[in-house]
Amino acid sequence: MALDLLIVGEALVEVMRTGIDQPLHQPGPFIGPYPSGAPFICAVQAARLGLSVGAIGSVGQDAFGQCLLNQLSADQIMATGMHTLPDRTTGVAFVAYNADGSRNFVFSLGAGGDLSPDMLDPALFDGLRCLHLMGSTLSMSQHALETGRRALALAQENGARFSFDPNLRPEMLPIDQARTAFAPFIAAADVLIPTADELVALTQQPDLNSAVDSLLADNPQRIIVVTEGEAGCTVYSQQGVSHVPGFTVTEVDPTGAGDCFDAGFLAGWLGGQSLTNSARLGNACGALAVTQQGPMAGAAQLAAVRDFMASQN
Repeated sequence: MALDLLIVGEALVEVMRTGIDQPLHQPGPFIGPYPSGAPFICAVQAARLGLSVGAIGSVGQDAFGQCLLNQLSADQIMATGMHTLPDRTTGVAFVAYNADGSRNFVFSLGAGGDLSPDMLDPALFDGLRCLHLMGSTLSMSQHALETGRRALALAQENGARFSFDPNLRPEMLPIDQARTAFAPFIAAADVLIPTADELVALTQQPDLNSAVDSLLADNPQRIIVVTEGEAGCTVYSQQGVSHVPGFTVTEVDPTGAGDCFDAGFLAGWLGGQSLTNSARLGNACGALAVTQQGPMAGAAQLAAVRDFMASQN
């Protein structure tokens, strides 16, 4: 079966502090594991919105790996591209929450960081409608970057569209290096989903409007969706500029909001909705994502997202 969306990236589980201001360098309670990894949060949300989704990544032959694989199975995500590495442990992210809303992380990428081009099954790209990659994946290692390049080439060979979320992680890859590494992906993107700061930093333009203008000049068919957190997003295209307001929710856990936004926008766009309605769907998914504890817990089914949107229409 041809896929609507294919995700390649870092597979992790997440283990979280149970309260606020419980630092990671001191003993204290945790909850988890929860299946996680930014690309996989996006994959799960997209599947819950009705897309046929495939995932490519690596886990260890351990209980945490089984936790993530079980989630993919539960959401009917095609996992033939998942690799279980017997000599590696599954990646883990330890998370602490601060009173000011910020978070602290300790990552052990483990098997999640072990991506290589030979893991890509060309059959998964046959008839594919859209490949979605994230900068966090490309930032892990040279092998991961090469895997992203090969995935993009396979997608282009099969006529698939390409979506890219820069998802900058300066602690993993300094901005100067990211600018060079991400350049081919930005150039190829049919849909680009950055923040304003990311777009300005990656294009080295003086401001957001200049950055957008330069990218649309390179490819007038490109769609740029600048995410703005609780304020919503702004969509730039040859059709013009449209700000789409966000939704009002009580935040419980911010993890996964941007990943769920990506999935919502792509589901709307691939489903033939207008750019404004696609952005509104993305905003709703991002908002619902923060209302539950756990990276994927707030990724809602399509009916629930529609009900939520209608309640705040």
